[in-house]
Amino acid sequence: MNSSILSITQFENSEKFARDMDAKDAIANLRNEFYIPKTTKGEPCIYFAGNSLGLQPKKAKQYIEQELNDWAELGVEGHFDAKFPWLPYHENLTAFTARLVGAKEHEVIVMNSLTVNLHLMMVSFYKPNAKRYKILMEKSAFPSDQYALASQAQFHGFNSKEAIIEIGPRVNEMLIRHEDILELIEKQGEQIALVLLGNVNYLTGQALDMKLIAEAAHKKGCLIGFDLAHGAGNLLLNLHDSQIDFAVWCSYKYLNAGPGAIAGCFVHEKHANQFDLPRFAGWWGHNKNTRFKMDSKFDPMYGAEGWQLSNPPIFQLAALRASMELFDSVGMKKLREKGDMLTAYLQFVLESIPNKYCTLITPSKSCERGSQLSVRIKDDPKKILTKLKEAGALCDFREPDILRASPVPSYNSFMDIFKFGQLLSDIARS
Repeated sequence: MNSSILSITQFENSEKFARDMDAKDAIANLRNEFYIPKTTKGEPCIYFAGNSLGLQPKKAKQYIEQELNDWAELGVEGHFDAKFPWLPYHENLTAFTARLVGAKEHEVIVMNSLTVNLHLMMVSFYKPNAKRYKILMEKSAFPSDQYALASQAQFHGFNSKEAIIEIGPRVNEMLIRHEDILELIEKQGEQIALVLLGNVNYLTGQALDMKLIAEAAHKKGCLIGFDLAHGAGNLLLNLHDSQIDFAVWCSYKYLNAGPGAIAGCFVHEKHANQFDLPRFAGWWGHNKNTRFKMDSKFDPMYGAEGWQLSNPPIFQLAALRASMELFDSVGMKKLREKGDMLTAYLQFVLESIPNKYCTLITPSKSCERGSQLSVRIKDDPKKILTKLKEAGALCDFREPDILRASPVPSYNSFMDIFKFGQLLSDIARS
């Protein structure tokens, strides 16, 4: 499915149109690889909450049970003799991950959780001094990032209110302008040690141009990292060519690895053998060829693997592998093409609801967003959310009046969108 086939002006808010589009969808069968929650009537619900927690791949249970069986039958020998030996298990995900985010294999690693990885990256890439000590971040960043960055500044002895520079939308606007980011970097870049931004804002769904911002940051001597919590598995990424220094992401949203799933990390290859970088070390980051010699001197591995701390949780890796195999079987290019079409159709349907019931705050251009639309609801949004849930539609709410809906190309359909629009229209008229 190519997003150039149909422009938004050709959409129709009709069941026939939605069914026809689903019939033309070359990757529609991917939906069958996931468990879709059921309504009280036993029908598949409309699940638009994949930006909070992705659905379970059907093979996840099988893959986890394989490791449970090997543990039961082999005990400690499972590290070497399991069907998928545990000692190198994370390597089963390396190639998948590299292709997913547009990186080289030695630039990626699956480990820890997002905020843990963010702290580990800042140990290495936030190196403040008396002149260059500031961190540039979004004003509306996810709170965990705000806490992490403030605590890192304080750890280095700086007042976080002075060290943290926040870039936000202009007055009476909801989106950050790229020119404002670039202008701020140009003006204050010599004081900025690190630029750390979310490539997709969790609240508005706005996607930033990472390569453009990275070029501006590097020109002023700043290091740059991105939080890809809402980007990995959502956007078509090219981390290596974008020349960013590092990135971190979680795997329980668009990557469908389950609640609290293991996260991921990217370190550009220009830092792969910078073993003099400060880092918090752990034995799983030690040279794998000599790891079991138990030498007290840390010998970090080349590339992103050198930032590992401990042996990873195998059951979480197994769940993620079930999902990553599906991503790799289709590829992010096709998923993003379908995602753009679904999101554009959702915008069309929402804008068809009478009385300007929904006001879109996500960018309307597909190049500036992924599979999420955030809208302001005219009436009580919490009440609307409850009514949608009772009718079999799941999305989420953010204060004060924002409804977030995420049509995920892996398992959502055009019929999901049509039905969702009908539900909201009925609520608007009631």
